[in-house]
Amino acid sequence: MTHSLPPLPYATDSLEPFIDRQTMELHHAKHHAAYVSQLNAALERHPALQTLSVEALLRGIRSLPGQVRPAVRKYGGGHANHSLFWVTIGPPTGGPPAGAIADAINTSFGSFASFKERFSKVALNLFGSGWAWVIEHHGRLTIVTTANQDSPLARGRSPLFGLDLWEHAYYLLYQNRRADYVNAWWNVVNWPAINERLAHEMAGVVAH
Repeated sequence: MTHSLPPLPYATDSLEPFIDRQTMELHHAKHHAAYVSQLNAALERHPALQTLSVEALLRGIRSLPGQVRPAVRKYGGGHANHSLFWVTIGPPTGGPPAGAIADAINTSFGSFASFKERFSKVALNLFGSGWAWVIEHHGRLTIVTTANQDSPLARGRSPLFGLDLWEHAYYLLYQNRRADYVNAWWNVVNWPAINERLAHEMAGVVAH
């Protein structure tokens, strides 16, 4: 299997004014594409591993040969993280979540306002590059972070959605104002897609 860059499900300017077209173009066609290219290069001498999806590679990372493990962690993680990121954001629709994800948020955090405040605080407190994630487990949600391109999949956890906190995700528009980027991101969260992922997770089927 040759891993490939998934197409964006929307135009690169459709997240404006919250995420600008140039950032989206560079983020997807340069940064994400580089992770895919480096992952394929790392697997060239391991034909048996080329039959596995990136999710399977990450879930089984402890069983991978030592010489390929760091590349899968970094480049496979970057590929998986971004592939999820693109489909859990989308053109601004406004408003809080509805449906099962709203119920899970209320059960786990008391209210959407409380969840939003908690998640934003976690995202702002992450030092350096990394991600903030929402994980579902037995109907309850938790917020976790990973450094660099580490994926929760490598820890046996399947994320519902996450926020990319690398500077390449926001620096062109927001410079060093991570707080402004985090606040803007809430406007492009794709709650219907997250609801679909949550339904699969609660049914015991991982959606990718």
